[in-house]
Amino acid sequence: MPKLFHKPVLLKEAIEFLAVKSGEKYIDATLGGGGHSEAILKSGGILLGIDCDPEAIAAARRRLSSACPGASWRLVRGNFGDLKEIALKNDFFPVAGVLFDLGVSSHQLETDYRGFSFNLKGPLDMRMSPDLKVTAADLINCLGEHELAEIFFKFGEEKFSRRIARAICRARQLAPIKTADELAEIILRARPRRGKFDRTHPATRCFQALRIAVNDELNNLKKALPQALEILKPGGRLVVLSFHSLEDRAVKNFLKEKAEKGEIKILTKKPIRPTEAEIKENPRSRSGKLRAGEKNEKK
Repeated sequence: MPKLFHKPVLLKEAIEFLAVKSGEKYIDATLGGGGHSEAILKSGGILLGIDCDPEAIAAARRRLSSACPGASWRLVRGNFGDLKEIALKNDFFPVAGVLFDLGVSSHQLETDYRGFSFNLKGPLDMRMSPDLKVTAADLINCLGEHELAEIFFKFGEEKFSRRIARAICRARQLAPIKTADELAEIILRARPRRGKFDRTHPATRCFQALRIAVNDELNNLKKALPQALEILKPGGRLVVLSFHSLEDRAVKNFLKEKAEKGEIKILTKKPIRPTEAEIKENPRSRSGKLRAGEKNEKK
């Protein structure tokens, strides 16, 4: 059996909050390996799946063709920052639900040539889409010390950002930094030793920051959320899975702002977290948070 492209997090909860109805239209704005999409189709929904990663599109197409014969779905390669344009172009509007599963897929993390993992010896790439021109290696080898520190602090909330940026600039004077494991080793040497109970790898925050910067993830999310609300029909659901505080804060603030304006009803007073059983089965799920809202009728 082929290895799954990605194991979806909070799958049962996401489908419950989407409240999938047979014959209604739903958008999976971050297709990944198609796990959430498969569940939407098996619940009777009509699906439009979007992803900027051609490898994700190919994996999801194989999965849905096998698992959901006869179901109504189409897959589009694109960025969810262009959500409304994609929906209109595909005559998929209005919709009963939009799902975002943010972050990195298992395939991207476990594939060395994608450069997302600090545990693998692969090129420092980190592009979700091969159409993007700038890689993580470009940022690491070309930006100044101050700019690198700002990226690590702003997008990774790394408190040792200056120290790490300084170490990177010194190391690249000897030779360009080309691989993920090489960068991870520089960060490891630059940071103080981990505490006894700190399970987080020292390079985690910097790698997160680089990935966000390369793919402009936060700006795309902030562009996409209002578009999602716009293409939802009244009573339609918006469900967002996030995996770090910056994403979660953006979603929380968006829902709060729209709720105060009477445009949306918040369905999750607090974010839904994975159960202990799910975390045990899939350790990568531990940082997942789900927030959801329902579009109100116009007054």
